[in-house]
Amino acid sequence: MQSFSSEMSSNKHVKSSDSQKKFSFNITFQMEYLLFLPESYAQSTNQKFPLILFLHGAGERGSDLDSVKRHGIPKIVETNPDFPFIAVSPQCPDDSWWTSELHTINGLIEEVVEKYQVDTSRIYLTGLSMGGFGTWSLASMYPERFAAIAPVCGGGEVRQILRSLVEMPIWTFHGQKDDVIPFSRSEEIVTTLKKHGSSIKFTIYPEARHDSWTKTYDNPELYKWFLKHSR
Repeated sequence: MQSFSSEMSSNKHVKSSDSQKKFSFNITFQMEYLLFLPESYAQSTNQKFPLILFLHGAGERGSDLDSVKRHGIPKIVETNPDFPFIAVSPQCPDDSWWTSELHTINGLIEEVVEKYQVDTSRIYLTGLSMGGFGTWSLASMYPERFAAIAPVCGGGEVRQILRSLVEMPIWTFHGQKDDVIPFSRSEEIVTTLKKHGSSIKFTIYPEARHDSWTKTYDNPELYKWFLKHSR
């Protein structure tokens, strides 16, 4: 378990001859996160490892970092020490949403890249439900950061996604009977991207409701697909 914090600016008075005085102020962001290192990491002093960032759903927000292990990548790595990625799984504050934390998440990635042996050409992004929305939004804001993304039962701003992600390798997933986030949220994005030349992959689970993540993250083909892509 790790904690990340970053300071935005210094708190000082800026001299001015104008009638209005100018000031700057500090904002410090903090975010707790889980960090997984592959079993071979300690013996590989010169090797660079791919990194996968996982964004959880709304039910795992708060201050209990262990709750992030309920689903997705953090659950997978608990029983798979050979998982071939550095895995970073931050926790969203209880009163926030991933779409409000994009700058902080990007800062977290920068810190992990600085501290660990990350192959920066192979940074991947995935998330479920609220984290699916976060995946679309973070990738749209920082498309140069990621080699491939996999949003699960999410949605996003179609125009923003279209501006940023037509060339991005994307594999998205949604249950057709989802009664929390409508299937149409993913379908609209996929249809629009394909019309503009995207090679996006779309896996539909015809009988699944909101839980389309269990099958997705249990599927070894997802991780093989990620590793086929680099920047």
